Amino acid sequence: MPKQLKKRSRKTGLPPGALVHIGEKWSEKARISVMQYNDETLREKELADVRELTVPSDTSLITWIHVDGLHDTAILAQLGEKFDLHPLLLEDILNTDHRPKMEDMGSYIFVVLKTFAADASLMAEVKPEQVSLVFGSNFVLSLQEKESKLLLPIRERIRQGKGKIRKLGADYLAHAILDTVVDSYFSILEDIGDEIEACEEDLVNRPGTAVMKRIQYLKRNMIILRKSVWPLREAVAALERSESPLIAESTNIYFRDVYDHTIQVMDTIETYRDSLSGMLDIYLSSLSNRMNEIMKVLTIIATIFIPLTFIAGVYGMNFEYMPELKWRWGYFIVWGVIIFIALFMLKWFRKNRWL
Repeated sequence: MPKQLKKRSRKTGLPPGALVHIGEKWSEKARISVMQYNDETLREKELADVRELTVPSDTSLITWIHVDGLHDTAILAQLGEKFDLHPLLLEDILNTDHRPKMEDMGSYIFVVLKTFAADASLMAEVKPEQVSLVFGSNFVLSLQEKESKLLLPIRERIRQGKGKIRKLGADYLAHAILDTVVDSYFSILEDIGDEIEACEEDLVNRPGTAVMKRIQYLKRNMIILRKSVWPLREAVAALERSESPLIAESTNIYFRDVYDHTIQVMDTIETYRDSLSGMLDIYLSSLSNRMNEIMKVLTIIATIFIPLTFIAGVYGMNFEYMPELKWRWGYFIVWGVIIFIALFMLKWFRKNRWL
């Protein structure tokens, strides 16, 4: 299971707002990309330094700054200075084990959410990666722990001018990023659902420790997903209910749609958790039933041999005066009695459905 606290000891003794990256260093160099657009204009470039960035005074031109890699705290400090971001907000961005949340800071809105990367076989645990979002009246900052193709569809929509994204404001771009992240949960849940179905078949046909391990991995994944989606639902609901002038009334309906998606994700997660708990109970019950069957067979064998052992014990005593010892057919009669008793007991067990 991933560590819940990623080297928080680095911040021991430092004042609030100290810029210390808490998490893994995914890349050697952070990348800064900028898109500036409106309905008629599009400018796109990569920056080597934040100081090269200029935010136009024209409020109709939306500036989207995206940063891949959070380990370079100097970049974040420069962004904080340029957009007048609160030091505690910058601290939360660098703390990559932060729970999803939304904060209205007046001149801008801050959102923390999680994305996930999973192994194709899902035998490895899903790994949460933090995405931080800051948007104001004409700018959006998005910051990821490492480079990914998650937001590539949004870039393509902006480049090709598809949909409403170039006609609406920064709040709609923030919605598009949020919606893309939430929709990515469905693909992970589909893979997990297929794995659960495969586990159910193996549980019926080939129960064993391998199936048990797969169920345990899936249960852990459900816990990780739930811990990220549950607070995200609250954050999206806060965005939907927000009275901030940064969110247009026409955009609220889109945030409501994202909220509905988070509800669907939560329902699916709860359903899968219940299924996995039931599968675990079935596995333990099957082990118990198998053990009961084995014990029943052994008990029947032991019960049959109790009278046979008694007979053999009686005739194994070395007394000189035992009348049966002198019988010509005594040995065969004793074997006949033993076989009769064994067959009679087996028939009795079958009649009472004990066997």
